[in-house]
Amino acid sequence: MRTAKLVAPYRIEVGEAQEPQVNDSHQVLVRVKAVGICGTDLHTFKGERTDVEFPRVMGHELSGIVIGAGDSVSRVKEGDHVIYDPVNSCGNCRTCSSGHENVCREVKCFGVQMDGGFQDVIAVSEDKLYPVPKEIPFECAALAEPFSIAANIIAKADMRQEDRVVIFGAGTIGIAVLQAVKRLGNQVLVTDMAVEKLALARGFGADETVNSLKDNLHEAVGAFSPGGADILIDAVGTASILSECIQLAAPCANIVEIGFDEQESLIRPSDITKKELTIKGSRMNCHRFDIVVEWLKEGLITDKMISRIYPLEQIEQAFRDTLEQGGTWLKTMIRL
Repeated sequence: MRTAKLVAPYRIEVGEAQEPQVNDSHQVLVRVKAVGICGTDLHTFKGERTDVEFPRVMGHELSGIVIGAGDSVSRVKEGDHVIYDPVNSCGNCRTCSSGHENVCREVKCFGVQMDGGFQDVIAVSEDKLYPVPKEIPFECAALAEPFSIAANIIAKADMRQEDRVVIFGAGTIGIAVLQAVKRLGNQVLVTDMAVEKLALARGFGADETVNSLKDNLHEAVGAFSPGGADILIDAVGTASILSECIQLAAPCANIVEIGFDEQESLIRPSDITKKELTIKGSRMNCHRFDIVVEWLKEGLITDKMISRIYPLEQIEQAFRDTLEQGGTWLKTMIRL
């Protein structure tokens, strides 16, 4: 089978490898059909991840077809079209036992700390697979993983129908969150620094957009939601945005943070206390794929998110082209 391995920064080699076999009664063989390139993959490609060892098969946003299964598998059957939850944890610690495997101390993401989906066939545990209707294109189905992140953010936000929402960042996650929030009927303001991204946000239903390089964000948020925003979501993940969220928040607002920025953020405890703010982290997803399957069935997730599709043989060029676009593409997809 074909496999694409990142062997060094900016260098991916497509070669042949032995096809995996079922070696556990709960294991499933999946022929991979489509895999998305995400921001984590781009950082890995550039050699910026200290938790990734080379060579590495990247890719955790995937869809495929079941081609084999262990004797005890009951969730899926041969021929099913499936999507895959890439969160892998120890399963035994107190955190996992409480149902929060996504924040297990030993958590690993498929395609990041372990080999992933940029290969023809993978062998995975059945509990991570979710069948989807066969009429859904594989490329759309592969968008399930970023939408699972959006679903987790929505759950953390604890949103009420009357809440005014501000989303920082109009990349893949920001646009996925935008669509999920608009599905609930809330008013949404999206802010970004790229004109192209803001145009996409408007196309996906944003009620207001603000170019933070050119416009006064504080004035815009004040006009959009007098007294401050009720829900603020950092879909970029930088330290400066977290402090900005606190300043723009209404009393009793919820702030959701997805960033792994290790820089310190300038935050005054009094700003949190005086307004009784709630700040929550959201990491990957926590059992959100059932929700995303319903979104796929509803047609919420469409190929409008996909900017370009490449064959596996052109995967290195796909990464280089995506980086060259400077983040203006929403989703680059690899078709196998």
